[in-house]
Amino acid sequence: MNYYVIAADAILVLHMAFVAFVVLGLVCIVAGGCRSWAWVRNPWFRLLHLGAIIVVVAQAWLGRICPLTIWEMALRERGGRSTYESTFVSYWFQQVLYYDAPMWVFAVCYTVFASGVLLCWWWAPPRPFRRP
Repeated sequence: MNYYVIAADAILVLHMAFVAFVVLGLVCIVAGGCRSWAWVRNPWFRLLHLGAIIVVVAQAWLGRICPLTIWEMALRERGGRSTYESTFVSYWFQQVLYYDAPMWVFAVCYTVFASGVLLCWWWAPPRPFRRP
């Protein structure tokens, strides 16, 4: 059993969960704003969501590759795999997660997405943090 490849797959799943949190988080915030769902105004959820997209945008504009991608590829190499070979799980996650485009395209897309997140802070603001 190749533990490096298993660890690389686990990081890929974590990466996919991060992307799902960012994308589905905004979908839920918009839907929750329209439907008056109280949980989408949770300040911790909203702060984590905003922080996540800020990290993505900052990495894109600085021309940095996501650390999760770097770790995954390093583990695949240590496991004796080409970074293009994959297991069943990683193959499908990579099809969804990675695209072939210039870095500036991603930076612009992430920035537009982050603008939507910021717009939701105004449109459906989180409730204030509660004091104990």
